[in-house]
Parts: sequence; structure tokens; C-alpha cells
Amino acid sequence: MTRTSDTQGGPVTLSSKGLPDWLDPVVRAAETVAPKQLSRFLPPENGTGRQSAVLILFGEGERGPELLLMERASSLRSHAGQPSFPGGSLDLEDGDPQGDGPLRAALREAEEETGLDPSGVQLFGVLPKLYIPVSGFVVTPVLGWWRVPSPVGVVDPNETARVFTVPVADLTHPDNRATAVHPSGHEGPAFLVQSALVWGFTAGVIDRLLHFAGWERPWDRDKRVPLDWRS
Repeated sequence: MTRTSDTQGGPVTLSSKGLPDWLDPVVRAAETVAPKQLSRFLPPENGTGRQSAVLILFGEGERGPELLLMERASSLRSHAGQPSFPGGSLDLEDGDPQGDGPLRAALREAEEETGLDPSGVQLFGVLPKLYIPVSGFVVTPVLGWWRVPSPVGVVDPNETARVFTVPVADLTHPDNRATAVHPSGHEGPAFLVQSALVWGFTAGVIDRLLHFAGWERPWDRDKRVPLDWRS
């Protein structure tokens, strides 16, 4: 699949050509997964919600495949202190929210938040739009391959506490998996990796990707991790 757009800001291409073989199941999952297979929280049918995008960036590290994550600053009003994918709201300059806007936004936000060089990223897939009720975001998860790695780190300490990569092997290890329990009673998947607790929207997407890519290993779903009431 290849798609090129010539909207404002230059071409944005979506291509699965030349990817490493281990990404094949992720490509297949992106092409076949249904929205309800990813989350029960789907965008409002009336079209409301803040259009946004995140970059799910796969790279090749010393321990094999890995994902790029960042930890949001504790001072932010929304999702403070949470590990997350790079991403944020679409700007007018990003273009059509129903077209290539999310692709451009995912790359732009990743560059702004982590210093990532977008020219080294090959976008290869888009997951169905999902919804975060607590913040009203309609999120398009954009999948990328870090074809040419570039240095990354905290660009603005007011927005980001740290930037880090997590080996997929750590995400799939049963010892690092748990069920997060929010004071509201909501439960969801969680990952204890890189001295961070990944939960919420980010953990939910990772959990489903691991499952539909066939990478998931059996883990103890009765292992509970309580979340702080401020979460």
C-alpha cells in the first residue's frame, strides 16, 4: 500500500515497502483490525471531539524491536505524568483530519516533543480512530518504522519529563504486565517497564497491537496495580 498526498507542507507517504520482516504482523493487523477490536471507546457519531494523532514508532535497538515513548510533564492539565506515544492535536497546517492530516500531525508532534528527525521515519499504517472520553480527544494512531534513527530527548521540560525506548521483549514479558485499577473502578492493561507504569490509552493500544500481531505471551491478569486518585 502506498499513498502520497500533496497537501500543504509537502508530500506525506504511507508505504509498507522495505520494512523488516518482523513488522509484517503489525502491517497485517493495521490492515485488518476493526475499531471495536481495539477499544470500546470510539469517536462520537456526531463528529464532536478534538482531532489528534499519535506516532507509534517501531525501531531496532540493541535488544531487538522497540517502541518510542515519552513521559508527560507532571505539571500538564491533561494526562499529567503519564507515559505516552508522542502526539497531540491537529493544527490547521496539518491539513484534512479525514485525509493526511493525522500523518503530518503525528510526525510534527513527535519532532516538537522528542526532537525526532521526521525524515528518518517511514509511515506504514494507520489504526482506526479511537476516543479518550476524559479529555475528548479523537485519536488516530499512526504506525511508523524508524528507518534512520536520530537522537531524541526532552525538547520542552514543561511538556515532557523524559523520552525513552522500550524493547518489545520487555512489553511482552509476563513479569512486566498487570491490570491497572483506577479509583473510578475502571480496569485496563498496564506495563511496568523502564521504571514507568504505562497505562490508560497508550497501554490499551500496545496491548491490542501485541495481541493482534501474535506477540502476546500468557500473563497473570489477576495481578493488580492500583492507580493514584489524581490519575
